[in-house]
Amino acid sequence: SRQRSLNRTLNSSHDDNLLALMDIKGFDPKEVTVTVKDGKVKVLAEHEEKHTTSRGKEYNYRNMMREISLPLGVREDEVTYSL
Repeated sequence: SRQRSLNRTLNSSHDDNLLALMDIKGFDPKEVTVTVKDGKVKVLAEHEEKHTTSRGKEYNYRNMMREISLPLGVREDEVTYSL
C-alpha cells in the first residue's frame, strides 16, 4: 500500500536530518505552501477546479494540511524543503 511504500522510503533514507516525507500527488507545486513558525513546519496544499458543463457550473476542491513540531535543538532558520 501507499503507507508501506512511504515507510519503506523513510526507513531506507540515510539522511538523519530528514524530518518528514509527504505524498502531495495531485497537487501542483504552486498549490503547496510551506511555513515554519513557532517551532512547527506547516504544509498546506489546496487545489480548486471550476468548469462549466451542460448542467451548469461544477467546482472541485481538495486540500491537505500537515503540521509537524520541530525536534529540540533545530532552529527555524535551518529548515529547508523541496518538492
